[in-house]
Amino acid sequence: MHVRWCPSAVLAGSYVQETAMPRLVLWNIDHTLVDVGKVTREAYAEAFERVTGRPLVRLAATAGRTESEIIFETLAFNDVVTTEDHLPAFISALADAFTARKGAVRKEGRVLPGAREALTAVSRLRDVVQSVLTGSIQPNAITKLKALGLDKHLDFEVGGYGSETYPKAALVELARTRAGERYGGVIAEAATVLVADSPRDVQAARIAHAKTIAVATGTATEAELRGAGADVVLPTLAETDDVVAAIQDLTRAPRA
Repeated sequence: MHVRWCPSAVLAGSYVQETAMPRLVLWNIDHTLVDVGKVTREAYAEAFERVTGRPLVRLAATAGRTESEIIFETLAFNDVVTTEDHLPAFISALADAFTARKGAVRKEGRVLPGAREALTAVSRLRDVVQSVLTGSIQPNAITKLKALGLDKHLDFEVGGYGSETYPKAALVELARTRAGERYGGVIAEAATVLVADSPRDVQAARIAHAKTIAVATGTATEAELRGAGADVVLPTLAETDDVVAAIQDLTRAPRA
């Protein structure tokens, strides 16, 4: 006898008898689901000045990177000699700066084409948990997605966030472990899909033996995403059926 693993059933304390495989779909946030670049730059500038007492001159590149990497490189670019206190202080200041800008995120940020529809459609798939795999710290990830109304189908408790560890590949494994513990199942490597827009994310997923759907909505071209090893490359998330089909195909259990 097999138990159908499904988040709603587990959370309700009941199970449905049916064969199935638990699946985890992780979404990158910036330039995959949303664009809040202007607000991000303003928040970094405020956090930098709060921590260092100086105006921000140069912000490090952000695509495919964790907040911790961005913070340390930004401090170095601006000739700040870092200490062990800088990272927690900057993370705290950045969280405060983003919280203060919820209205700006809502007003100036935008949901990328197809993102809302894709999240909704994937939520209808059986035995799928959706969360985030992002370079953002958790408070800022939640602020972005809640402000733009994209939080409904995401379980933030099992995500991987940029303040936790440097390598994104480790974040993929961390999210997989969290989802298994939270929902009472084992998430197989082949049942984990990362949807993202940068070659760095694709490479991280490959290291973690996760499947990848790459969308050319960031700075990388479709050719660059294919070159990084993405399993599926789409121009955007606008074609909902293509997104769902890719997830279904990539997580399909191999036949005996």
